[in-house]
Amino acid sequence: MIAVNIDTQTPFTTKDGSTIRSILDRTNAPVQNQSLAEARVPAGAGTQRHYHRLSEEFYFILEGSGAMEIDGALIEVKPGDAILIPPRAWHTISARETLRFLCCCAPPYAHEDTYFE
Repeated sequence: MIAVNIDTQTPFTTKDGSTIRSILDRTNAPVQNQSLAEARVPAGAGTQRHYHRLSEEFYFILEGSGAMEIDGALIEVKPGDAILIPPRAWHTISARETLRFLCCCAPPYAHEDTYFE
């Protein structure tokens, strides 16, 4: 059995500019097909617009509010919202209030799978 407490994980900044703490991924468990992380974007900031060739992502908003853009479509996001980001979809998220959300990736998140304009 593998059990990881988020408070034991060191935050790091991803290539898109968000700060994440891995909950379960290849760095701390024998994960094969997915990853789970907590991401934070401070109020007034946003991630750099990007896409992933391989990873499908889910964002689940826990705290804060902001806007999510996927392939030119813009939606407002708030706690309780779940967002699907298909592979190869250009996306960015910006925070009106500091955002805290879960990010699930399949296959697992990898810096090498993040592409910019």
